[in-house]
Amino acid sequence: MRPTPALAAGGRTVANLLSATEWMLPSPASQVHTISVLPSQSPTPGHEFAFSNLTTSLGNGGGKGVEARSPRFHVVRDDLLHPLANGNKPRKLDALLPLLRCRGATDIVTCGGCQSAHAAAVAVHCAEWGIRPHILLRGEQLDIPTGYNLISLMFGNVTYASRSVYAQRDEMLYEHATKIAGSNGTVMWADDIIAEDLVVDEDTTDGNGSRRVMIVKEGAGSVQALLGVMRLVDYLSGLTLFGQDEKVHIVVDSGTGTTAVGLALGAVCLGLQWRVTAVMLADTLEKYRQQEKSLISDFEKFYPGIFHGMVGNDTHCSLVQWVERFSPRRFGKVLDGEIVMCRHIAQQTGIMLDPMYTLSAWEHAVDLCRRDSEAKVVMIHTGGTLGLFGLAQRKEMSSSSQRQGRTTRSRCEAQGPQSHISSDANCKVLEVKCFRVNFLTATRI
Repeated sequence: MRPTPALAAGGRTVANLLSATEWMLPSPASQVHTISVLPSQSPTPGHEFAFSNLTTSLGNGGGKGVEARSPRFHVVRDDLLHPLANGNKPRKLDALLPLLRCRGATDIVTCGGCQSAHAAAVAVHCAEWGIRPHILLRGEQLDIPTGYNLISLMFGNVTYASRSVYAQRDEMLYEHATKIAGSNGTVMWADDIIAEDLVVDEDTTDGNGSRRVMIVKEGAGSVQALLGVMRLVDYLSGLTLFGQDEKVHIVVDSGTGTTAVGLALGAVCLGLQWRVTAVMLADTLEKYRQQEKSLISDFEKFYPGIFHGMVGNDTHCSLVQWVERFSPRRFGKVLDGEIVMCRHIAQQTGIMLDPMYTLSAWEHAVDLCRRDSEAKVVMIHTGGTLGLFGLAQRKEMSSSSQRQGRTTRSRCEAQGPQSHISSDANCKVLEVKCFRVNFLTATRI
């Protein structure tokens, strides 16, 4: 049994904390879809299951026939939070970005890979909130910007960093922030900002011409990022579907692990009987446990009393169940058949997954709902679907589509460059050669 939410000095609870926080997102709400897991009728190897999205049918009577009796799980559609920057990225910025603006931030510096969803989210939401975003991306500029790379270029000020420079992230971020701040500006790390300290009147900050540059680390894996995820848990616990007394088993894919820790911490602080399973994608079990311990320690330091006494001080105690994905691999590698599986799921449910992140959580949710009939299995969709655009640049979607693409290109080339868009309906190929050199160029360091 989880303890009831602890009271801090003066009776402060996590509910008080959440209600007193300024948020970036106007609402914590997210759509929840119910997925039925069915035996597959497909002769294709690897298609062991078929899926059906019961969201509409449940409203009209709960599904039909075998669907009504089949295992099912729920998907929290955070991929629908924002048209360009969705998933767990805006959740992690939900409390952080207003806090930085309250502290007088004029500029924010962060970093990520060439197709970083985090970097794109920072660029988009900073632009929306009137803060200048500066994005350091690892590697070389793409010949044709697409996916999250294109979003970062459109909304942010992008600089490409060589892999050797990027390897020293903290030094790279601080040096870049110092250049932006200039001789009269100031540089601060977002991790060093404590809620009750360093209050600055944002109206006077811009007036004197100085710049206050805030650095957000790669992935925004900080204690402030936990609050936005805890806000989601609070919202879900208020839904009839996941009543506070329900046994709920949450599944989420994990890059930095911050989202998983926020989900588990929110459940504990709200007194919920919920478990959190996180699929490890980018690091070892030891590193994820260290990150969990560090985040919880920082949370206790920044918000004393709210979490006190809820979990013992035993270093082996973990709020999150960290698990390997069913087909372990080095981070970023996509196995044969996984893109086809994502397409299979999209066509049957209307839900887009990506093979590097969300497919791993989907696979575990399917397994859990088939094994544990007592708990309600809930997958948090962490977004990332624009990453498919970048993935498509370096990996063929399927052998048949690759052959079809070559045939179409050959037919168009045979007709000659008659116009920017061919008149043949089967050869509507946009000429993008001008984009290769001139489109949204960025600096390099």
